[in-house]
Amino acid sequence: MRFPPAPAVARSTSSGPLAALSDDSVDPLSLPAAFSPPARPPFPLVAAIVPVVGAVGLWLVTGSILSLWLAALGPLIAAATVADAARTTRRDRRRHEADSARARVDVARAVDVKHEAERRRAWARHPDVAGYVARDDEVWRRAPERADVLVAGEGEVASALRVTGGEGDADAAALRARANRLSGAPVVVPARGGIAVVGAPVVAAAVQRALALQLCHALAPGELALTGSFDGDREWMRMLPHRSTPGTRRLAVVAAGESVPHEADIAIAHRVPGEPLPPGLSAVLHVSAPGAARLEHAGEAADVRVEALARDQAEVLAESLARRGERTLGIAAGEGGPLRLAELIDQGPEEVGTLAAVIGADAASPVVLDLVDDGPHAVVAGVTGSGKSELLLTWVLALCRTRTPREVVFLLADFKGGTAFDPLREVPHVTGVITDLDGSGARRAIESLRAEIRWREAAIAGAGARDIRDPRVDLPRLVVVVDEFAALLGDQPELHAVFADVAARGRALGIHLILGTQRAAGVIRDNLLANCPLRVSLRVTDSADSRALIGTDDAALLPGGPEGRGRALVRRAGDARARSVRVALSDASDVDAASGSYAGPEPRRPWLPELPAQITLAELGARPTDRGIALALADEPERQRQRTVVIELTDRALLVLGGPGSGASNTLRVLAAQAPGEARRIPSDPEGAWDAVAALAAEPPHPGDVVCIDDLDAVVSGFPPDHAQIVVERLEALLREAGGGGFLVAAAVRRLTGPIARLADLFSRRLILGFPTRGDHIAAGGDPARFRGGSAPGRGDLDGVEVQVALAPASAPLESPPPTAWHPSAPISGFVSRRSPAARAALGEWSARGVRVVDVDAYVAEPSVTADGPVIIAGEPDDWQRHWRLLAEVRGDHDLVVDSACAPELRLLTGIRGVPPYCEPGRGRAWLVAAGADPVRIVLPPAHIRPNRRPRDLDPLPTTP
Repeated sequence: MRFPPAPAVARSTSSGPLAALSDDSVDPLSLPAAFSPPARPPFPLVAAIVPVVGAVGLWLVTGSILSLWLAALGPLIAAATVADAARTTRRDRRRHEADSARARVDVARAVDVKHEAERRRAWARHPDVAGYVARDDEVWRRAPERADVLVAGEGEVASALRVTGGEGDADAAALRARANRLSGAPVVVPARGGIAVVGAPVVAAAVQRALALQLCHALAPGELALTGSFDGDREWMRMLPHRSTPGTRRLAVVAAGESVPHEADIAIAHRVPGEPLPPGLSAVLHVSAPGAARLEHAGEAADVRVEALARDQAEVLAESLARRGERTLGIAAGEGGPLRLAELIDQGPEEVGTLAAVIGADAASPVVLDLVDDGPHAVVAGVTGSGKSELLLTWVLALCRTRTPREVVFLLADFKGGTAFDPLREVPHVTGVITDLDGSGARRAIESLRAEIRWREAAIAGAGARDIRDPRVDLPRLVVVVDEFAALLGDQPELHAVFADVAARGRALGIHLILGTQRAAGVIRDNLLANCPLRVSLRVTDSADSRALIGTDDAALLPGGPEGRGRALVRRAGDARARSVRVALSDASDVDAASGSYAGPEPRRPWLPELPAQITLAELGARPTDRGIALALADEPERQRQRTVVIELTDRALLVLGGPGSGASNTLRVLAAQAPGEARRIPSDPEGAWDAVAALAAEPPHPGDVVCIDDLDAVVSGFPPDHAQIVVERLEALLREAGGGGFLVAAAVRRLTGPIARLADLFSRRLILGFPTRGDHIAAGGDPARFRGGSAPGRGDLDGVEVQVALAPASAPLESPPPTAWHPSAPISGFVSRRSPAARAALGEWSARGVRVVDVDAYVAEPSVTADGPVIIAGEPDDWQRHWRLLAEVRGDHDLVVDSACAPELRLLTGIRGVPPYCEPGRGRAWLVAAGADPVRIVLPPAHIRPNRRPRDLDPLPTTP
C-alpha cells in the first residue's frame, strides 16, 4: 500500500536545490494602511459674510436695489466649498481602496511565490522517502539538521515570511495571517526523542516503514545502525546495509506490544489504539485514515498528511540501499572471511613493462592498479585502523611476486613510529627501509633523491633515449613508498619540494611515488597532488579529505571499526566515480614467495644506509701508504656512495675538534697507528710537552712521520704566559714546515680560544666531532644545521662531509719512565732554594751520599772546607745575592742548581735572557746551570716526590658499543 504525498513530492522535485536557494528571500512584504479620511474643514464664515457686507456698501453708495443680490453670493460660495471638500474625500477613498486592493493582490501573489520557494527549501532540507527516491544524490549526504530530525508528515508550519502594513484593514489582516503560516511543508520532530505511531495495524505499519526508511536514506551505515528484532513484518530490514555495521546512532523499529530496546537511541514504535504508549517517546502520530494523521508533540497538536509504504515497496528500497552500500561503501550481505593475496595473485595481469598489480577485489572481479598507466604516482589516505599499512604491504608484495628486481625495486619509508615494513627487509626488490629522519637523515633524503634523479637522467641520456620506456634503457623502475607522509612533512617541510620535483619528472625517469597519509587536504599541496592521479581512500574522518581524493564524501561515510577495515574507494584519472574495493591481506607466505623467486645479482641501492656507529680499520678496507692514512668512512648521498677517507701526508695538518667522549683521542690514535714513519706524540703533561716541542723545534720530523697533539688547548693553557708563547711559536713553525717536510701534524682541541684560534688557521683540514650543545658546535666553526646531539663517538664532519672515524687498534698504554734524581759530582756545586721540606729532603739525600753541605756564609768565611770532597753550597736567593763574587764564580766555573720555587729570581741569579725549560711547581724540579751553560731541568732527590703523571693523550675508545 502506498499513500503518496503528492504535494510534497512535487514540491521537492519540481526545482533543484539551486532553484530553491535562489528564492531564499524572506524580506518582509509591505501593505498600504487602511484609508484615513482627512479632517473635516471648518465652515467658511468669513467668506460668507464678506460678500454681504460688500453688497450692502454698494447699495448705500449707488442706491441700486440690484446690488443687494450680490449678498447671496457669500452663503452660496461657502456651501459650494463644503460640498467640494466632501466630494474630494470620497474620490480619494475610492482611489486608495482600489490601490489597496491591487497591492493586496500583488502581495498575495508574492506570498504564494515565496511560500512555494520556502516550501521547496523545506523539503530539500528535510526530504521524506519520496524526496530521496526522486533525488538520488541526496541519499547519505551530510546536511545540517538532517540527521537530528524526523519528518512526521506534511502539514502547516510557521513561515519565516512576514507581511507588514495594512493596519485597520480587515483584508490585510487576513493576508498577514495567511503569510505567517506555510502549508504543505514538512512537519519535523526530534529523531532522538522517538515517535509512536498509533493506528490500525496495516496503516500504522506502513507509516512506520516510511519513517524507518527515511532515516536509513538520511544516515549512512556507520552513522546509523539497526538494533532490535527483525522478524515478522520487519523481515525486509535484514537487507539494509545498516544492519551489519556499527553506528553512532542506533534505530529500533518496535512492533505493537514490544518494549523499546534499552540500547536504542531512536525508536519508532507501533501501538494499536488503546494500547499504552512506550515511555520516553516525545511524539505521537495518530493515524486515522490512509494519509491522514494527527501529530502530538511538545504540548501541541496538528493535522498532518503522512507518508506510507507497502512492504514490497520497502523491500525494493532496502535492496536499493544495499546495492548502494556495496557499491560505495563496500558493504555486501553474505561476505565471507578476508581476502588473501595468494588467492588473487594468479588472476593478475602479466603485461611486460607495466607495474600492474592486483590489490583486492570488488563484487565482480579482482581490482588491478597500474602505476605506469594509472599513475605515475598514487596517494593512499586512511585513518588509523582503516588498513592503510596492510594495503601498502599488499601492493608491494603483489609487485614483488610478479616482477623481478631487474624490473622494479622499492624504497620504503615508515614515519609513524612503527615497523610496518619490517617483514619486507629481506625481499630482494627492497633496497632500503627507512624508519625515521632526524636532521641529518632529512639532508641525506634530499641529497639521495636528487642524486637518483641525476643518475637516472644520465643513464637514460647515455642510452640515447628520452624516457625509461625506450627498449635501449635497462633500468628497473623505482617505487618510493612512504607511510605517514604528513608526519614526514611535519618534521621536514623542505622535503615537499623534493617530492614535488620527483613527481613532476618521475614518469620519464621511472620513479613512482606511493604516498600514504591520514589526511590529504591541507597536507599534500596541489602541485604534488596534481601529479598523483591514482587515488585510493580508505575511511577518513573529514569529508574534505574524501573530496580532495575521490571527489565525493563517500570515503568519509565508510564504516569504522573492524567492519570497515580494508574497505577502500579507488579512483583513477579517467574514472567518473570511485570504485569500491576490498583490500586483500598478505602474510608470511607471500613474503617467502617474493623472497625466493629471484636468484640474480643484488639490485643497485639508490638510498644507502646511514653510517655505522662503529667501524674498524679492517672493515674500512683500506691500507696506509707512503702518501696517505685511512681514517674514516665518508657518507656522500649526493653521489650515492660511501667511501674511505684518506688523510694525505701532503695535507700538512688535521685539526680535530670535539667535546668529551667524542672520539678525538681515538682519531689521533688511528693516525698514529698507521704512520708510515715514526709516530711522534706530544705528551699532555706540561714538562713532557715542553721537551717534545723543543725536540721537534731542534730536529724537525722526518718525511712520513705523524705528530699527534691531544688536548692542545689544555696543553697550551697549562703553561705560564712566557712558556705558552714559546710553545705556540714553535708549533706555528712546525705547522708551516709540515707540507714541505712530508710529515703530518694532527691535533685535538675542545675550544678555539686564545692562541689556539691563531694556530687553527694553519691546519689545512678540519674534523668537527660531536659537542654536547649547539653553541659549542657553532663556536668550533660547525654548521648549525648539521648539529647532531648525542651522536656516536667518531661521528663528525670532515671538511663538510659526514664521516665515521674508524676505531684504533688496541695497544698497550704508554708508561712514563721513572724520574732520575740529580746528584752533585763536581767538587763545588751551588744550590739556591728556599727553606722548604723539599729542599731539606734534597740536602739530606745528598748529605747521606757523602756530600758536604755548607751554608753560603760559612763557605765565604772558610773556603778551605772544600778540600775534603764534593761540597754543596746552599742558601736562599737573598744569601746568594749578598755574595755576588761567590755567585759569579759558581755559575761561571761550577754547577749552580736553582730550585723551581725560586723561579722569580732565576734570571737575576743566572743572568740568562731566554726562557728556561718549564718546571712544574711542586714536583721537586730545579734548573742546573753548568759552568755558564744554558739552564736545564733536573729532578731533585728523593725522586718519588710527586712523580710524572701518566699521559692522558690518545686513550683508546671502547672496541664494543
